[in-house]
Amino acid sequence: MEQDAWKKFEEGKSFDAYLTYGAHPLEEEEGYRFCVYAPRARKVELIGEFNDWKGQPMEYERGNWKTVSKEALPGMLYKYRIYQEDGRVLDKADPFAFSTELRPGTASRLTETIWYSYKDEDWMASRDKGYNRPVSIYEVHAGSWKRHADGSWLTYGELAQELLPYLLENHFTHVEFLPLHEHPFDGSWGYQVSGFFSPTSRYGTPEELAGLVDLFHRNGIGVIFDFVPTHFTVDDFALSRYDGTPVYEYAQPEIGYSQWGSCNFDYYKGVVKSFLQSAADYWLSVFHGDGLRMDAVSHAIYWQGQENRGINVGGVEFLRDMNRGLHQRHPTAVLIAEDSSNYLKVTAPVEYDGLGFDYKWDMGWMNDTLCFLELPFGARMSAGGSLKFSMAYFQNELYLLPLSHDENVHGKKTILDKIQGTYEQKFAQARSLYTYMFCRPGKKLNFMGNELGHFREWDENRELDWELVSYPIHDSFRRYFRELGSLYKQHPALFQGEYDLSCFQWVEAASLDSCLLAFSRKSREEELLILINFSSRGYPGLLVSSGEGTYTELLNSDAYTWGGSGMVNDKPLKAKRRGKETKATIRVQLAPFSSAVFSVKE
Repeated sequence: MEQDAWKKFEEGKSFDAYLTYGAHPLEEEEGYRFCVYAPRARKVELIGEFNDWKGQPMEYERGNWKTVSKEALPGMLYKYRIYQEDGRVLDKADPFAFSTELRPGTASRLTETIWYSYKDEDWMASRDKGYNRPVSIYEVHAGSWKRHADGSWLTYGELAQELLPYLLENHFTHVEFLPLHEHPFDGSWGYQVSGFFSPTSRYGTPEELAGLVDLFHRNGIGVIFDFVPTHFTVDDFALSRYDGTPVYEYAQPEIGYSQWGSCNFDYYKGVVKSFLQSAADYWLSVFHGDGLRMDAVSHAIYWQGQENRGINVGGVEFLRDMNRGLHQRHPTAVLIAEDSSNYLKVTAPVEYDGLGFDYKWDMGWMNDTLCFLELPFGARMSAGGSLKFSMAYFQNELYLLPLSHDENVHGKKTILDKIQGTYEQKFAQARSLYTYMFCRPGKKLNFMGNELGHFREWDENRELDWELVSYPIHDSFRRYFRELGSLYKQHPALFQGEYDLSCFQWVEAASLDSCLLAFSRKSREEELLILINFSSRGYPGLLVSSGEGTYTELLNSDAYTWGGSGMVNDKPLKAKRRGKETKATIRVQLAPFSSAVFSVKE
């Protein structure tokens, strides 16, 4: 069996290499068996607390080094001492470690078991990919959502107790965690990974993370993990030149390092494919993940993520093989591509020459919309077409609309602060931005703090500015965001069949202002009319083409309760025809920078 597992690993066919490699408790006695892949090492020794960090020789077989230690006990730290081909002797962490000591320490930690006794059977049996369900994702950095009064992190257990009611209160359906893989540098946010099978010890143990997922599932919240399949940290103790040669990375310097200074995975090696496939499976199997958001997919598709350098055939084949295998093993989990490229068929099935992802981030929608809102009001008229452009290519992929952490850092300003205008105008436009986001086709993702009207850019070293809700304008915005979340979940027209363009239609309005958006959303059960005004101009009597029926306003961003001026449509509107050849119309009032959602009844 061991020989077969090694062969599958070398050939790139393994999805459960974590059952063979790493450290595993012996079945009938105390102690652990250890196995590490280091084919070019001259010698490998096991060192740890159980042998006073003195080298215990390991036996070599077919590129692998293995041994047993009956003195090794759960919780003890260990490493492998690698006598490398290049002559150096380095103490390396276990690539398959299930736990790691807290940074700045870098040793791997023995765990008693990698399995947890879940009680989420009902959730796991009923979950699906959400194509015809509301999907509203709250993107969270576990170390800076909230902190203790002394600035220390919440544990996984504490985070679960604090975050769960917040997610439910704000009508999110899923939480997505920035990478929880072990990583040495806080400022990488988890994206420069040192332990692909090891939940970061910053917030507790693997068992505590599993408990968080279990609790969320039993309360109706899905959990998506950010996963990094393109690169890894350069630190000596981790994967970099693991046996003195580039085991996991490219040998050529010009493609060996990413734009972030990390090492690029070499997808042309079977062991790399098996390693990453197994890591992805691990987070879905062991931690019952409901999905993986794959980071920087364009860097797997194209050499160095640059289209002009050509397609990385090995990277594309890896993505297809991994996604095919994960779908077979986890048919109801979602695989999400964070891909900024124009590569076609990212969300098409592999059997139809696609990459096999379930959703793709719509970076074009995000960029076009935010760039438009950054424009001075006078310049928006000529740029209004950019607001509609994303619907022209919407049928190409299964899109998810992201307003993520990347839009709240590095001098870009936060979502609210990007928007042109006075303090009050920013909030009015932000309410309409989120009306547009929640009512437009595409699943939703918001980074933590967006819902508060955060003005300060995100800093991983401090918690969100929760005191903002003590200010009326921020509190009103937070409540409006919550109301949008409720509206989204309650109305099937906003999520059922949304990837069928027959469920969406642009609507004519008697305005020359291209900053005004009018569209309908339909499902079998209902029809909604949505009006979005990104102009500084108000409309006291706007004519909107419509089908015959009664239009009842469900939500207006300019209502007093949300901090608006009160320019709403508080009585049902009856669509009327004005002549034989004309369409039926309704006359609505719409304040500057406001939005309105109407229910349509025949």
